[in-house]
Amino acid sequence: MKPDHEVIILGAGIAGLAASARLREHGVEAPLFEAASRPGGLLDSFTLETPEGSWTFDNAVHLSFASEPEVREIFDRTPYLSHEARSLNWDGGLWIPHPVQNNMYPLAADEKADLVVDLAHHLAQVSPDAPIENYRDWLYNQYGAKIAERWPLRYTRKYWTLDAAELGTGWIGNRMRRADLREVVLGAVCENPPNTYYVSTMRYPERGGYRAFLMPLLETVDVRTDMKAVEIDNRSRSIRFENGEVQLYGRMISTMPLPLLIQIMTDVPPDIRALADTLFATSIDIVSIGFRKPRVSPSLWFYIYDTTILASRAYSPSIKSPHNAPDGHSSLQFEIYSSQRMQHGLSPEALIEHCLQTVETMGLAERDEIVLTHHKHLPFGNVVFDLGMEKRRNAVRAWVESQGIALAGRFGEWDYLWSNQAFMSGRAAADAIAR
Repeated sequence: MKPDHEVIILGAGIAGLAASARLREHGVEAPLFEAASRPGGLLDSFTLETPEGSWTFDNAVHLSFASEPEVREIFDRTPYLSHEARSLNWDGGLWIPHPVQNNMYPLAADEKADLVVDLAHHLAQVSPDAPIENYRDWLYNQYGAKIAERWPLRYTRKYWTLDAAELGTGWIGNRMRRADLREVVLGAVCENPPNTYYVSTMRYPERGGYRAFLMPLLETVDVRTDMKAVEIDNRSRSIRFENGEVQLYGRMISTMPLPLLIQIMTDVPPDIRALADTLFATSIDIVSIGFRKPRVSPSLWFYIYDTTILASRAYSPSIKSPHNAPDGHSSLQFEIYSSQRMQHGLSPEALIEHCLQTVETMGLAERDEIVLTHHKHLPFGNVVFDLGMEKRRNAVRAWVESQGIALAGRFGEWDYLWSNQAFMSGRAAADAIAR
């Protein structure tokens, strides 16, 4: 039977949108089928209304530092603001610049001395051939015991929902600053050491939230929303949607979460299905708060190390762009992570109350300055790189691709991709299909 479409794309996040736009350049029209009520995926934004005016929030912190010409050519069509990539860390009542090990100046002198001496002793003794079996080994190898235990080991449990010994290291790349004794010493004795974050500048749309960067793509592609795929017959190459509609395809690009794709595919070998069942991701509860004060946050975003505070990270939408909050007001959004391995078990109301208490603990605002609270649950946040995940995932990906399905995006490829990388992943999938 003749297919309805030469190519179909499942998912209209940035990877799917980039794939469809790229296929059009190849002369192939590829419609996108999106389960949600509008496109955007994890990069979507949302607006809330109060008597004070309109508030714009994103689905967790998103800022662009794309360097790829293909990405910049699209993103730069949207007017944007540039921000210096400086952030803070909250640790037991102290605001410490990021990365924390290179900015220990706010600590007491004896604390700094203990941490620096421990690192120096460690670096003098550690072998370059020391075995690295997991992320815990990597942290101890990089920072020594005292720095590792004070900061990254605690943060890992909050952000990844696993102990560091249960995580692999393939995801790290340039996301973690390597230890440099001179940088650490300088940051311990100098109040304003050089910024050693992995990028210097970040960009954000003037208006419309992070989603505005996607508008040049959205204006050129064919997206059908509220189209949740519930069954894929990979022999007949047909997709059945929740509304009963069936579409026949020649080739497919899937950006939907890889384990969910396997769940709805027919004729999946038992070993592949079993491997897919081991893959999991974090979920994110985002709590958005609006304030009747011009600036509530001490920095564009900040990390939270205290284990008594559920949130791992927070950012200020109103610093990203002043158009994200009414005049004279400001905003924060907290990110609370969970997974099948670590549940918080709290209701949305309890999460909101906890974040309000966090605001008070940090001395950021009083209760009577709060004019908006909102909770949203994101079922997929970050792919979790538990030990051996990549080998299991690669076997699943290889089988899916053998069925004429290309994979793209953070959740389609099941990888740790930033928005620019997800964009390029979609383009690569389109190029592979067009060849």
